[in-house]
Amino acid sequence: MSTESSIPRVLTVAGSDPSGGAGIQADLKAFSALGGYGASVITALTAQNTQGVRGVEPVSAAFIAEQLDAVLDDIEIDAVKIGMVASLEVAEVIARALEKRRPRWIVLDPVMVAKSGDVLVDDVGIRAVRDVLVPLADVITPNLPEAAVLLDAPTPATMAEMEALVPGLTRLGAPYALLKGGHLEGAECPDLLATPERHEWLTAPRIATHNLHGTGCSLSSAIAASLAQLGATSVDADAVNAIAEAKRWLHTALEASDRLDVGQGCGPVHHFHAWW
Repeated sequence: MSTESSIPRVLTVAGSDPSGGAGIQADLKAFSALGGYGASVITALTAQNTQGVRGVEPVSAAFIAEQLDAVLDDIEIDAVKIGMVASLEVAEVIARALEKRRPRWIVLDPVMVAKSGDVLVDDVGIRAVRDVLVPLADVITPNLPEAAVLLDAPTPATMAEMEALVPGLTRLGAPYALLKGGHLEGAECPDLLATPERHEWLTAPRIATHNLHGTGCSLSSAIAASLAQLGATSVDADAVNAIAEAKRWLHTALEASDRLDVGQGCGPVHHFHAWW
């Protein structure tokens, strides 16, 4: 765990986005924007841009394990963000490495459903996330379709239906679950945070923008960076405040996204809106 005077060290375990808006590139930007030192383990190479994904080249489980060992043997990591994991073998490699040298915080963004609604992983991949990685995590950040896939349930269409999913999510094993309600219609984006002590709605006005590329990656990474700055004696209220602060940061990054003018499709958020 970081001392009070040191910069928190945060690791992303995720795929690469050469256009810079999602994946490890977005994660490292979010870590830096929120005062963390970022390290990365790449699970897949992608050929993608703001208009879509053209190809994916997975990294072997053996080389993912080698990357994890290289980082964790040398750097004391305060928090880890895990992104898309499509196979049981890779999930087990990640779990073994993090159980051996467990950081204080593990944040899992269970990326399983594309914005088109298509499920990105097969049944084995879904079970790997649900049964191997969710119990390992301290915080999970599913959107509504991903929560529905995890629980084999219909996708919620109302805030009441979101609340009905929470007991099932918490039974999967992660102490904190941030159920993201951006798929709902309305003037606000309601996220529901379930903690060991309470449930709390975190809402923000909906922003009229097409620059949504990498928002899930950026939010989960911001949460990891915010949690990494908490002391060893942090309590539930501290964790809730850190998660809420990460959501506020993303909201402002979305508001400022038009300043970037990147790409011809769905552009990225402005990670460094407070600095540039």
